[in-house]
Amino acid sequence: MVKLNKIYTRTGDDGTTALVSGPRRDKHDIRVEAYGTVDEVNSTIGMARLHTAGMGEVDQMLFRIQNDLFDLGADLATPDTGEKPEYEPLRIVEAQATRLETEIDTLNADLEPLKSFVLPGGSPASAYLHLARTVSRRAERLMVELSRHEAIGPAALKYINRLSDFLFVAARVANENGRTDILWVPGKNR
Repeated sequence: MVKLNKIYTRTGDDGTTALVSGPRRDKHDIRVEAYGTVDEVNSTIGMARLHTAGMGEVDQMLFRIQNDLFDLGADLATPDTGEKPEYEPLRIVEAQATRLETEIDTLNADLEPLKSFVLPGGSPASAYLHLARTVSRRAERLMVELSRHEAIGPAALKYINRLSDFLFVAARVANENGRTDILWVPGKNR
């Protein structure tokens, strides 16, 4: 269990931060950017959940995702150095990505097929879910870039990729199962 007694340590005043495993990295390091952006996704989902309280199943799915995102942040903040760690690091596992796929399929079952791209908006819940989707795509880009230089578990990359898909489908559900989606009309304003 995590126990935080003191919120500020002053150790980051030099522009570095400590990873879970102890080493310090610059605050602009790609690994720090990646887990910081995952935290941003989580906060954006928190904003969306202000508007999904009446959506039962979707809200519960989002709550589970928020917990998963802390797992993902811990995973990213604990690089695999190839050395035996003092303790078993928390890693995203395949079952978490598979659960997202199942939830996507469940939510998508009642949606009409799309005939155009969806513009972010509609209900407040949908707008925030679309915002969370775009932030999760940024997190994914950062994680892919990081994976080109340092090891990241394949389940973590799969999870973040599925998350944006989940958020897209959930945003459509929040728009009355897609009935109030705002569709893109190519060239409409020429």
